[in-house]
Amino acid sequence: MKKIFYNSYSPTAFNIAMLVMRIVFGLIMMRHGWEKLSHFADKQGKFMNFMGMGTSVSLGLATFAEFFCSLFIILGLFTRLATIPLLVTVFVILNLHHWAFFGEHELVPCLAAAYITLLLVGPGKYSLDAKISKK
Repeated sequence: MKKIFYNSYSPTAFNIAMLVMRIVFGLIMMRHGWEKLSHFADKQGKFMNFMGMGTSVSLGLATFAEFFCSLFIILGLFTRLATIPLLVTVFVILNLHHWAFFGEHELVPCLAAAYITLLLVGPGKYSLDAKISKK
């Protein structure tokens, strides 16, 4: 019973938690990227023109971040680097919705928190980054 309230965790538990977090949040955002990737031509003219870059460039950058960077995060490859485009995307979304943290946009701050955690902590032991750094 004491272990339930114990305030410590093993390195294995931490690394499994990071793996689960990478997979769950990676798949959530990757789904949005897949939608953009599979309907790219249809969405081109309708997408937001972020900072005057044009709708095609904005859509391309969002698709790259949401699909490909999420794939990198799931694999644990270039994890910290892959979080940066995702954080930019998430903060653009938050700004568009006037920093609404509750209601229909409550997932966006959760994604931001997950990506900030990955940026600060890294992917954990069960990642390609960890395998590469051992060599």
